[in-house]
Amino acid sequence: MRAIPFVGRLVVQLVHVNVLDTATRLAAQTFLTGIPVLFVLAAFAPATVRDNLVDSLRSILGLGSRSLAEVTDTLHGGHEPDGEAIGGIGVVITLLSATACSRVLQRLCERSWHMPPAAARLAAWRWVAWLVVWLAVLVFQGKVRAGFGVGQGLGLPMALVTACLMWWWTQYLLLAGRLPWRPLLPGAVLTGAAMTALAGAAKIYVPNSLDRSISQFGPLGLVFTVFSWLIVLFTAATVCVATGFVIAHEPTMARLLKTPPAPDQTD
Repeated sequence: MRAIPFVGRLVVQLVHVNVLDTATRLAAQTFLTGIPVLFVLAAFAPATVRDNLVDSLRSILGLGSRSLAEVTDTLHGGHEPDGEAIGGIGVVITLLSATACSRVLQRLCERSWHMPPAAARLAAWRWVAWLVVWLAVLVFQGKVRAGFGVGQGLGLPMALVTACLMWWWTQYLLLAGRLPWRPLLPGAVLTGAAMTALAGAAKIYVPNSLDRSISQFGPLGLVFTVFSWLIVLFTAATVCVATGFVIAHEPTMARLLKTPPAPDQTD
């Protein structure tokens, strides 16, 4: 494998990960489980948290007034959410269902690093931990991207650092600590940079596309636009995480990062 040029190794890696299939699965699970979780947040969280969440969605996707109204109506339901109507059992079921996204993402990390699936007893609590932390980060993304009131001059670097740290931690967590931190850094930096750049691109593409879709299809247009954008996001994430493995095993980087040899790279 070492004799193959970098591009060749990257192509082999991307085929192994099965980029489009993995990205579509991640997008589908995020869409199917993300909306119920947002409803749970709207039902139980204080109004301040709901407002922060709406502000984060506006900041990340660049939502205009019309599309933002659709999201706000979805989260608020046109009235104060009724936590009693959802109930404790509903919350548990929703959170357990939402861990499907964690499981698909874990499989991406394992395939990217050519590892067998982690034992359920090691992985189960990590699925929940990943979901809770990412929801917390999502709630505060609006404030982070605004630099906590300072402006985008501070907000953009903060968003980039936050994204890189989260993807670094995501890989370590979902791989159940079977790899040291340093080899995971290239994939984290690539993914964090890609997500930050796509957040900027979303402000151009998503609002116009969303407004057109809502005009043509009503609320169903929101489904088309958001799901297609999620596929774009997770395609980028899948490529970046998989590429991180190849970069981390380049001879110079492997020495710097102390990367363990891959199964098919041992002498």
